[in-house]
Amino acid sequence: MHTLQIGKYTLGSRLIVGSGKYDSFEMTKAATLASGSELITVAVRRLNITNPNEPNLRDTFADTNVKFLPNSAGCTTAEEAITLFRLTREATGIDLIKLEVIGDTQKTLYPDVLETIKACEVLAKDGFTIMAYTSDDPIMARRLEDAGAHAIMPLAAPIGSGLGVQNKYNIVFVREAVKVPIIVDAGIGCASDAALAMELGADGVLTNTAIAQAQNPMLMAEAMKNAVIAGRLSYLAGRIPKRPYATASSPVDGMIQF
Repeated sequence: MHTLQIGKYTLGSRLIVGSGKYDSFEMTKAATLASGSELITVAVRRLNITNPNEPNLRDTFADTNVKFLPNSAGCTTAEEAITLFRLTREATGIDLIKLEVIGDTQKTLYPDVLETIKACEVLAKDGFTIMAYTSDDPIMARRLEDAGAHAIMPLAAPIGSGLGVQNKYNIVFVREAVKVPIIVDAGIGCASDAALAMELGADGVLTNTAIAQAQNPMLMAEAMKNAVIAGRLSYLAGRIPKRPYATASSPVDGMIQF
């Protein structure tokens, strides 16, 4: 019930966390462990995971079961992302990746989905297990699945905005459009946002800023862990239908009349 299958990888937690915006690698590790996540995304162009002569995030997590998810943050073309991941796999052996190609680097950080699809087609043929960051468009989600993506990652809101899920219907539409897991990514601000994403049918949630920049990252990490579990259980349980008027909790048939 709680495990998440992405391609050949099985994860014990449906919460994925990020590694950016923390004060130190030690705090990154502590918050990640508090979240219960088994997968942490790392911007290869920004954080050191390969150079042993500098502070190295992989060394920090060496005694844990947390896997690394390299991402292509900062890439603006398919060619950049393809080259980055090929070099990363050569250096680390990691083939589970988060593909993101950004179209607007100045304001929204929205993805360039056409370039993402182009990169996905090549990387899938190269044997990568691909989690693709995209807009909340069910048509593009289906095209990414057709291009070889093993998971679709529709945004909830702009990266780092904390706005929460801005279009509930589109998350549902994306869920209906594809067979691979969908991971709601970007814009999560608090635990209730994560629970809502899961209740809408998402298979998982990725969040970074909401934990890293919370007043108490450790407490927020634990809250996110519990929210994802609760949201998943709620989705599986099946909510009651919404009604415009009240319905009595107790039966009215056979009531004693006064």
